[in-house]
Amino acid sequence: MKGLKDKMKAIKLRIKSITVIVLTLAISVLVLNGCGKSEEFGVGPVKEEIKLAPVDAALYTKGEQIFVSKCVACHKFGSRLVGPQLKDVTKRRRPEWIMNQILNPLEMTQKDKVSKELFAQYLVQMTFQDVSQDDARALLEYMRAVDEGKVTPKE
Repeated sequence: MKGLKDKMKAIKLRIKSITVIVLTLAISVLVLNGCGKSEEFGVGPVKEEIKLAPVDAALYTKGEQIFVSKCVACHKFGSRLVGPQLKDVTKRRRPEWIMNQILNPLEMTQKDKVSKELFAQYLVQMTFQDVSQDDARALLEYMRAVDEGKVTPKE
C-alpha cells in the first residue's frame, strides 16, 4: 500500500511540474506575440495598425510629388542608389514600419532590428526629410501604387 501511495505522490508531482511548464510556455507565447507587433511596427509615432483600402489615386499622386522632391536622391525602385531599392517594399514591410522609418529614421536605426541591419549594409544614415505623418502616409500610398503596378516610378 505504501508503494502505491509513493507512486501516486510522484505522479501528482509530475503533473504539477508539467502544468507549470505548459503554463510558462503559454504565457511566453502570449508575451512574445504581443511584443512582436511593436517590433513589426518599428519605433516611432505610428503605433496603431493602419487599415489599408484600395490604393487611393489622389493620395499616391501627393506621395509621388513628395518622393520626387525628397527621396529620389537616395532611393530608386529597381536598383540600389545610396539607400535600399524600394521595389516591393510594401510587400516586405508593414505599412506602420515604413511610415515609422520615414518619420523617425535615426531612432529606427538605433532601436529597430531591421533598420539596424539596413544601416549596417548601406552604411548611410537615412535623414529625416521634414515630412508630416500625412506626408508619410502619402509616400506609403505611392510605394503601394508602384508595387501594385498602378503607376510607373519617377526616378
